[in-house]
Formats: sequence, C-alpha cells, structure tokens
Amino acid sequence: MSESPPDFEGYSCPLPLPPGDRVVLGHGSGGRLSRDLLTRLLLPALGTAAPRHLDDSAVLQFGSELLAFTTDSHVVSPLFFPGGDIGRLAVCGTVNDLAMVGARPMALTAGFVLEEGLEFGELGRILESMAQAAREAGVYIAAGDTKVVQRGAADKMFINTSGVGWVAPGQAISGAGAKPGDVVLLSGPIGDHGMAVLSAREDLGFETDLVSDVAPLNHMVHAMCEAGPVNALRDPTRGGLATALKEIADQSGVSIELHEKTIPVRPAVRAACELMGFDPLHVANEGKLVACVPAEASERVLEAMRASRYGEEACRIGEVGHGTRGRVTLQTAIGGTRLIDMLAGEMLPRIC
Repeated sequence: MSESPPDFEGYSCPLPLPPGDRVVLGHGSGGRLSRDLLTRLLLPALGTAAPRHLDDSAVLQFGSELLAFTTDSHVVSPLFFPGGDIGRLAVCGTVNDLAMVGARPMALTAGFVLEEGLEFGELGRILESMAQAAREAGVYIAAGDTKVVQRGAADKMFINTSGVGWVAPGQAISGAGAKPGDVVLLSGPIGDHGMAVLSAREDLGFETDLVSDVAPLNHMVHAMCEAGPVNALRDPTRGGLATALKEIADQSGVSIELHEKTIPVRPAVRAACELMGFDPLHVANEGKLVACVPAEASERVLEAMRASRYGEEACRIGEVGHGTRGRVTLQTAIGGTRLIDMLAGEMLPRIC
C-alpha cells in the first residue's frame, strides 16, 4: 500500500519541498518552515522551559515589576550594505523586539563569533556602528562574549544580542491582542532592507540606489503608546509584512483585511522585486512596524507615528475583522481579493 501524500495545506506557490529529517535554509526564513521547526521540535523538546507566547519578547514578572527579555542572532552577507551593517542590525533588531511588547529597552548583551582572518578594520567599523545605534536607541551594552572559530567555520562574523527592557504597569501589547474593529497601521514603505541587502550581495547594479531601513523604533513606539492604546505590534522582519500579519491574525484569532493601494512600496523596491520574482509583502524590513489600534485612537496614534523620524510615511493599510480566524486577505488594486499567507520557504538568494 502506498503512503499517504504529504500535507501541503497552507503552503503558497512556488511549492517548497516538504520538511524532512534535516534542517534546511527555509527553517531560518521566519515563515511557515520556521514556525514548523518551533512547533514540531523546539517547543515540545524544551517543555516548561519554552515561552508561553510567541511574541518578539518574553514579559517576565519580578515582584511588582514587569521586564521584557529577548535574544536574537544575526547573520548577514555582506557585513556592510547600503544604509547599515551587521552591527547596527544587531542592536536595532533587539531594541525593536523589546519595543514590540511595549517595553522601554534598557540594556543589551553582545556575543561575537569571529572567523579567523577577519580584518581588525572591519571589526572596528562594526563595533563603532553598534555603539552609535545603542546611543541613538538610548541603551547600553552591559555584557558580552567573544569566540573565534577556524577559517571557513563562519561567514566572517555572527553576532548574538540579548536585551532587557522595562514594561510600564498596565501595558499589555502582544501579537495576541488584536481585536475586531482595530485599524491596521504601517510605519512606512516595505521591502527596503531585503532588497538593499540582496542588491549589495548580488551586485545587481540598479540605477536607483536601494538603502536599508534598519533603525531603532523604540522612541516611536513610546510616542504611540502615549497617544493612545495599542493592542498589537510587530516588526515585519524575516518573512515580511505578510508573515507578521498572519502571525497576529493567528495569535489573536481574528481576520485582517488589507488594501493593496494603501501599502507603500518604493518604486526601486518594486522594480527589484519584479526583476527577481519576489513579492514585496514577503521581503524583510528592519526599520518598520505594523500596529493594530482601536479605531477611536487610530488618528492620534498615526499622528504620533508621523511625528517620529522613522514614521514620517506612516499610513492606514487595513482593518481587523470578525471573519475566519487567522485569515489575512488583500483587496487588490484591480478589485479582486487575494489570500495572504506566511512566507512558505526561503527567498533565494538568501538575504539575511
């Protein structure tokens, strides 16, 4: 008797190979394969040590105080790209993960895995970039560690950063917090980071410069929370805007409807995506956020975003509804409806 066919439900075209018994690049994409790795292997194996909520940071209670804690590892090639480098990426990525639960970042740790042969000049530039990003975010690097591996055992440098932040009393921002009637706000154009890194890596030679959006968003989030309640936040990094919104819809048990005409994409990014066959909704960002906000507070929060350095192009892109739990749809520019899902596999060539 033949075996039952594999279950491909939820995958989008092009159809990836079904997960086997080995890790593949797609498991690091931040999309469906990453979630599968978590739910099938990592979380069950860790048991009670595993996080209860799959938010960007864990929120821990110490007496009457709430602290957010997160960790992230950063690998990118090339180490330097238009608009940033692996050092700025490492600091901003962890600061933003803390901010996505409403925390005010306080301190970071930094762990470096250095490949034999890395030039001191490159390392110095990256360290200075990290220091500048930390000053901009208002955090300090409190501890760290350094390891050196043999030539060929790492792609020049890997950085792990962990961070801790303070959560104000009564603050409860989570991917599980979106409610029907909420307005979906986006802080600016999508896809800048992914296409900038890809262009630099592949030397595509676009006439229009593509620049990463990598930036700390904690000051903007603080202003948003002061302007009105914010129910859910996500920074659409790996897997892009589509994956971030699908995660919110799944966690919150709601539907989300987007409007294609209102989602900003820079002409250079759109052209690069068309050339390479990518969907801007699945391209990584490192300086953008998406928020679900009660309708009555949405204009105040939007104004606060636009008053921030990194939210000047913020806009409304959709609404949260009572439809099928976990479903995200896009009203297209030509009047149709498209189902939006997580990134199914890995964008090739890899961009982060």
